[in-house]
Amino acid sequence: MVDITHKQNTLRIATAEASVKVSRKETIDAIQKNTVPKGDVFQMSRAAGLLGVKKTPELLPDCHPLPIEYTGIVFEVVGLTIRIECTIKTIYKTGVEVEAMHGASIVALNMYDMLKPIDKGVEIHQIRLLSKKGGKTEMNKNLKANIQAAVIVCSDSVSAGKNEDQSGKVIVDALKQWKVDVAEYSIIPDEVFQIQEKVKQYTAQGISLIIFTGGTGLSPRDQTPEALRPLIEREIQGIEEAIRNYGQQRTPYAMLSRSLAGMVKDSLVLALPGSTTGAKESIQAIFPAVLHLFDIIKGAQHNK
Repeated sequence: MVDITHKQNTLRIATAEASVKVSRKETIDAIQKNTVPKGDVFQMSRAAGLLGVKKTPELLPDCHPLPIEYTGIVFEVVGLTIRIECTIKTIYKTGVEVEAMHGASIVALNMYDMLKPIDKGVEIHQIRLLSKKGGKTEMNKNLKANIQAAVIVCSDSVSAGKNEDQSGKVIVDALKQWKVDVAEYSIIPDEVFQIQEKVKQYTAQGISLIIFTGGTGLSPRDQTPEALRPLIEREIQGIEEAIRNYGQQRTPYAMLSRSLAGMVKDSLVLALPGSTTGAKESIQAIFPAVLHLFDIIKGAQHNK
């Protein structure tokens, strides 16, 4: 199975369809009048579809077991064709399009099985995905703002050349994945003055996203939150909560996080952990959803 441990739960919706075509009008009449010998075709086929949806991961090796929180199966009769539509919803880390297509196909197969004694010309036609929603791909697709970022590594040892930066490079690579232009990448010691000067410099340059990594621990030299807090004009607790919640699901040590998020003018300033894992997970926790903040800012500026 594909590793999805880094993904977040989001609302996922998928709708698929299948078609069953009969060879004569009498078959449609028998279905609608509920005179098919094997029973109520619509109700029994709907029940079969529900079972099919639930058993999808048992039959397809790479499908993850996931909580199915809604299944809707509807029928539409058009001439000699019965159109089947199957909609699945879940709040989970991966999508439900395969479950929707499997559900639609099982409904069609059950209808075929029930109708074959009275109609030898029944055919199953196109099984296809109609739509899917949810997940990071859709969020990023809808992003409109062009964003420049600055990544600043706060570390005495890295700035002195004793250690090599890892967390900053992880953040830079992640930002490129989300098509954010990394205009600046720098390394500074854990000094309050230098941290504050970087914020002033990049906000003056109009950099939209300013990310600090390091200095968020509890040692005497970890001063990044203290340096940034006097400059923050509007703190965004939701971003901080999202980072901690994501981390807490992976390690109990996330409770010690002092990550910070807030606005300085029109720039979003983030203080993330200095560990490679902490920085990576923090980015995974809030991207790309956090980028929509800049669409909001862009809209507010346009309306002034």
